[in-house]
Amino acid sequence: MTQPIFLIGARGCGKTTVGQKLAGACHFDFIDTDVTLQERAQQSIADIVAKEGWPAFRALETQTLQSVTAAQSVIATGGGVILAPANREFLRDNGIVFYLKAPVAVLAGRLEAFPEESQRPTLTGKPISEEVREILAQRDALYRETAHFTVDAACEPDDVVAQILAAIASVHPTTMAVNSATAG
Repeated sequence: MTQPIFLIGARGCGKTTVGQKLAGACHFDFIDTDVTLQERAQQSIADIVAKEGWPAFRALETQTLQSVTAAQSVIATGGGVILAPANREFLRDNGIVFYLKAPVAVLAGRLEAFPEESQRPTLTGKPISEEVREILAQRDALYRETAHFTVDAACEPDDVVAQILAAIASVHPTTMAVNSATAG
């Protein structure tokens, strides 16, 4: 399998952590669109949003997604990348998309433990658990529509990786057997 693997889901679902482990298991490159966007803009997401607004950030997010998509890569996307219909179509058409789904309590707990305000600016200004519940209610259907597979991201990262590898193996059995044999 050479096509990219996209990880989508709400903030705190583990896209970066799982993505790094998955890339190692598949011998793929790992790309985090939020990190790439910030490096290119030479400012944090919070600063971009404060100075230019959410629409400008979303446009940069789309440009970044399209520019980093490459074969043999695992790409962790920003939580709101699925808001644009063109991005949803791009993801589905250009790789295998996994929705890392976790309950509100798990997501809020992770965000409270590791707030990273510069990378994860508030979307509503509300307390974290309330914001996560509201945003997930708005986006869950879009994540599901975009994803080829949904995995339980409330598990430990290694278990999430195992779920993803099993799903890929069900679609590309020979490739994953070769990758698994060379991973050790």
